[in-house]
Amino acid sequence: MFLTTLGGALAALPLLAEPAAQDHAHHPAAPAATAPMDHSQHAKPAQAMPSQAMPADHATMDHSSMDHAAPDHAAPDHAAMNHDMAGMDHAAMPMQSSLGFGPMTRDGSGTSWQPDASHHAGVHSQIGDWMVMSHALLNVVYDDQFGPRGDSMTFLAGMLMTSARRDFSDGSSLTLRGMTSPDPLMGKEGYPLLLAAGETADGVVGLVDRQHPHDLFMELSATYARPIGPKDAVFAYIGLPGEPAFGPPAFMHRMSAMDSPEAPITHHWLDSTHITFGVVTAGWIHDSLKLETSAFRGREPDQDRYDIESPDLDSYAVRASWNPSPEWSVQASWADVTSPEQLEPDEDETRLSASAIHTRRFGDAGWWSSTIAFGRKTNDHDESKDGWLFETALHPTGPWTIFARAERIETDELVPEDHGGHGDLYVVSKASIGVVHDWRLAEHMTFGLGGLVTLNRVPDMLEPLYGNDPTAGMLFVRFKVE
Repeated sequence: MFLTTLGGALAALPLLAEPAAQDHAHHPAAPAATAPMDHSQHAKPAQAMPSQAMPADHATMDHSSMDHAAPDHAAPDHAAMNHDMAGMDHAAMPMQSSLGFGPMTRDGSGTSWQPDASHHAGVHSQIGDWMVMSHALLNVVYDDQFGPRGDSMTFLAGMLMTSARRDFSDGSSLTLRGMTSPDPLMGKEGYPLLLAAGETADGVVGLVDRQHPHDLFMELSATYARPIGPKDAVFAYIGLPGEPAFGPPAFMHRMSAMDSPEAPITHHWLDSTHITFGVVTAGWIHDSLKLETSAFRGREPDQDRYDIESPDLDSYAVRASWNPSPEWSVQASWADVTSPEQLEPDEDETRLSASAIHTRRFGDAGWWSSTIAFGRKTNDHDESKDGWLFETALHPTGPWTIFARAERIETDELVPEDHGGHGDLYVVSKASIGVVHDWRLAEHMTFGLGGLVTLNRVPDMLEPLYGNDPTAGMLFVRFKVE
C-alpha cells in the first residue's frame, strides 16, 4: 500500500484539482487569517491557539502569516466533530506538522525541524481521505570551475516531492512521502565542484573536486504520529531511503540554501545521511522541544544511482531540537556510523553536529533566512575533522533572491595516497554569492534565471595543484511547480 499510494500521489501532480495555494514567499501576500479554531474536546479561547489560525480561503493561504508564538492545541477529537475527511472543507483544517504537534511550517527534511516562520511550498489537493502536497524544482546549470583541477559542465539537477497525509479519528496521522531526482542523468561522476570530495563513481576511486549525484530515489518514507496530550506527541518514521535524526535539514530543503544550485562542501559533515537506505526513527515532542533516536544504514549510497540498497540497520543517531520562538530552530546531534565509505569499509566514524537557523518574515511576502552549522567527524584512530558553514538568503518583496555561503573544512581527501586511502590533512575554505530572478508563468509555475561566483582558498602547499585561490562560477535557469 505504501508504494502504491506514493505512486498514485506522484501521478496526481498534473491532475490536482482546486489546489490550495502554496506558501507565497515569492508571490503576493496572503489575506489576513480568520479567528483560530480549537479542535480539542474542551473549548479554549481563540487567542490560546495562534499557531492554528486559518484564513477563510485556504486557496490563497500563506502558512508563514500564522503567528506561531506559544502554541497550545490539543489533539483534535475528530470523532466528536463527526469528522469526515472525504467530505470536509479542506480550508477548515489546521495545517499541523506531520510529526503530530506544531505547525506544518516547522517540518524540514526527514524528521528535522526548521523555524516555524519558514514557508512550506507545495500545491495542495484532497484525494479521498488523503491530503496531497506536491512540489517540483528543476535546475539546468552551466558550471565552470577554474584552475588546474577545474572543469566545466552543463547538467540537470533538482527534485520532485510528493506527500500524502491521512488523519484518523483518534487524532493520529499517517504521512507518506516520496522524493525523486534527475541527478543520475548527469553521470556517475556528478558535476565539477572544487574542494568537494566523497563517494565514488566506479567503486575503485573516490570523487575529488566533484559533487556526486543523488540517487533517483531520494526518499520513500512513512511517518505515523499520535498526540498524547495538549502539548505532547510521539511519532515513528521509516524510510527506504530516508533521513536519520542527525544534523540540520538537508541543504536543498533549507531556505538559506535552496536557491543556490551549488552543493556545500560541508555536505559530508552535516547532512550526507539524508539519503540512507534504511532508517527507523522514534521521537517525542513536548511543545517546542523534540527528542529522537534513529537506527540506520551507515554505508553511503554506491555508484549505482537507480537501485534501492539493502536496509542494514547498523548505525545509530540521537538528536535534540528546540524552537524557542517562531524565528529560531536549533539542534544538536550525535551519530555512530558503521563503515560509511565504500572505499574504506573497515573504517567507522562518530559524528557530531550543531546548528542554528534563523528565519524572519517581513513586508508583504519578504523573508530572510540564515544558517550557522558545525560538524565533526572522528574515525577509529581518534582523528577528527571539523567543518563550519554559514549561509544566508534574502528575498525582499519582489522577484529577486540574493544568497551567499561561507565554509571551512579540514579534509584529507583532496590528495589521496597512491593506494587510494586518505592523504594529508588540509584546511580549505570557500565563499560564494549569487542572485536569482523569478518570473511567474502560471498560478503554480515560475521560471528563474540566476548565477553565482565562488572564491576558493587553499594553503600554499596545494597551490601547485589548484593555483592561487581559484575561482568558479555557475549560471542557471530553473523551473518550479509549487
